[in-house]
Amino acid sequence: MAAIIGTIAFSIVIVLSILIICGLPLGELTMGGQHKVFPPRLRIILISQLFLQLFFVVILLQMGGYLPLWFSERTTRIIAIVMAVYLSINTLMNFISKSKKEKYIMTPLSLITAICFWVTIL
Repeated sequence: MAAIIGTIAFSIVIVLSILIICGLPLGELTMGGQHKVFPPRLRIILISQLFLQLFFVVILLQMGGYLPLWFSERTTRIIAIVMAVYLSINTLMNFISKSKKEKYIMTPLSLITAICFWVTIL
């Protein structure tokens, strides 16, 4: 169940990323709110990040037993642990962000996803 909850939370982040890539004024949700509308050069970075986000959703669903493993169980677990650590740090960074939108929207999404990764791993 944690994998499904984490996937839903992560999917919200993915949708927001897509909207930012498309040029909507949601840039305050990321990178400390430095850009209301992301410059085209930074959108390219978000596109690569988007593919990683999709990959990590797949890893979470694999760890939860909802998808077949692409890699060995050990490799999948290592990837999931790395992602759980990253999301834990990301939660802290979002919490201390100068952007209130990032703090109040992205922090809970990151925290929920981090917890779901940890629960699914353990």
